[in-house]
Amino acid sequence: MNQNIDVIVIGGGYAGVMAANRLTQRDGVRVTVINPRSVFVPRLRLHQLVGGTHDAVVDYTEILADGVRLVVDSVTRIDATERSVTLAEGGTLGYDYLIYAVGSGNAGPRVPGAAEFAYPIATLESAQRLRSALLDTPMTAAVTVIGGGPTGIETAAELAEQGRDVTLVCGGVLGPYLHPKARRTARKYFAKLGVNVIEGPGAAVTAITRDTVEIGDGRTLTSAITIWTAGFGVPDLAARSGLRTDDAGRLLTDETLTSIDDERIIAAGDSSAPSDLPFRMSAYTAYCLGAHAADTLLHRIAGEQPTPIDLSFPAMCLSFGREAGIYQLGRKNDTAMRLYFSGFVGRKLKEFACQAGIKHLATEARKPGAHHWFKDGKHRPMLLQAQRDNAAAPVA
Repeated sequence: MNQNIDVIVIGGGYAGVMAANRLTQRDGVRVTVINPRSVFVPRLRLHQLVGGTHDAVVDYTEILADGVRLVVDSVTRIDATERSVTLAEGGTLGYDYLIYAVGSGNAGPRVPGAAEFAYPIATLESAQRLRSALLDTPMTAAVTVIGGGPTGIETAAELAEQGRDVTLVCGGVLGPYLHPKARRTARKYFAKLGVNVIEGPGAAVTAITRDTVEIGDGRTLTSAITIWTAGFGVPDLAARSGLRTDDAGRLLTDETLTSIDDERIIAAGDSSAPSDLPFRMSAYTAYCLGAHAADTLLHRIAGEQPTPIDLSFPAMCLSFGREAGIYQLGRKNDTAMRLYFSGFVGRKLKEFACQAGIKHLATEARKPGAHHWFKDGKHRPMLLQAQRDNAAAPVA
């Protein structure tokens, strides 16, 4: 009698690879990763791909456990009743359990003209298109980066360091997560690089044309290349498959990361919304959630009760080109501390973090179950209780 348990992991990013590798610690579990690309994309490097300082790909042989099968394809539908997935190239694959780790990609900009004239950067293919467009554009041409978060900051700095004329439109405050003290340091770095930073009230983009960017305060910027980095979107696979999602399209789960519709489907990474209180999107979050998703599945296979997710955030790190960085330390409740490292040390810590993400995956491939992460135990239960209290409060 065949005792093997078939697990499909949809998505070969940080969450999917970590989950797949971790599952190999149990005999009799056959793991298949379905991913649209034959290479792993470290999203933390995409701004470097745009700037020409990194190719932003890693071969799966370096990070995926030997026993894991890789299928290069896309899933178009999940049939939870039949426990099968439909592949874009044709055919179906059956599963006993499924890990939903489809990640995130380019957000759908709602600003008029953004879809037609702005270059997104959240995927390998979009970053490659932007890189190609920049190579065909004179170095003196105006470049506008929209979005004051990590991707926008790093992309603006990378291009300015090359000598390009860069304007960063934040749509609010520069680096919202940063402590005010670290934010002042970030502004100094941009001033040194010659980046024009537009932030504060009225700094939202209202329209984009082929060669201009219109700002809410009435200004119109000349822009030969406009880059959109404001936010991420998630694939609509869960919703198309009849599974319940949050408003952003992330799969709704309980605190063990199990789908509220089917206990054989577990979600991880950017595409998961545990208790409708999703974690901040990041590579660190993704591979920690991937590890917990695998643990939940292994508990369930063993007939044990899965445990709730417990995760805290130690830091956020930003690069300002190849010469400087900011490593912002954080509290367990995901707010910034006053303490941060900058300059050469900040850059080295940022590079260490980029390399560590890949190393964690490779280590888990060799020693499944090895990955451990920072935990909190207090902040998330408080958020969940506040959510329950709000839901129970009478409507005025």
